[in-house]
Amino acid sequence: MSELTYKEKLLGLRNFLFDVDGVFTDNRTILIPGIDPVRTFYTRDAYAVQHAVKEGLRIIIISGGRSQGVQDSFGRLGVKEVHLGTRNKLELFESLVADGLDPAASAYMGDDIPDLRVMERVAFPCTPSDGAEEIKAISTYVSRFPGGGGCVRDLLEQALKVQGKWMTDGAHTW
Repeated sequence: MSELTYKEKLLGLRNFLFDVDGVFTDNRTILIPGIDPVRTFYTRDAYAVQHAVKEGLRIIIISGGRSQGVQDSFGRLGVKEVHLGTRNKLELFESLVADGLDPAASAYMGDDIPDLRVMERVAFPCTPSDGAEEIKAISTYVSRFPGGGGCVRDLLEQALKVQGKWMTDGAHTW
């Protein structure tokens, strides 16, 4: 029996966990004294996230950063699980599993070493094209798009398409 292709693996995914910096962003921040670091998000990534939420996929954000702007942005997209200031991502992941998260139905997109241990536990580890080499080495899928440049949209669009949830009535609204 042959192993499933990555597209076939996308069929069984219901949970999509994401790092923020290096995945939703291009790893750059603008530092201005007295305010949170300023980040930019790729609008098409945001569109895909809100559409995935409307289609019933569970989106979970896990970041070491603590920016209120990040929290607010994901809230506007309908994401209910935003874990900021996470020092140990594996510890948080294990608590999600203890609360019922199924690793066999989960993808995690990360780009650097703090993401590695969680990525080793999920069914579908993936990374942007500019992810760290150690992360690329364990990834089932490496997006052709970089962090902050469409990698989130790439993953979610492919999953939604194979699950028949991409061009639904809900796709035409925010």
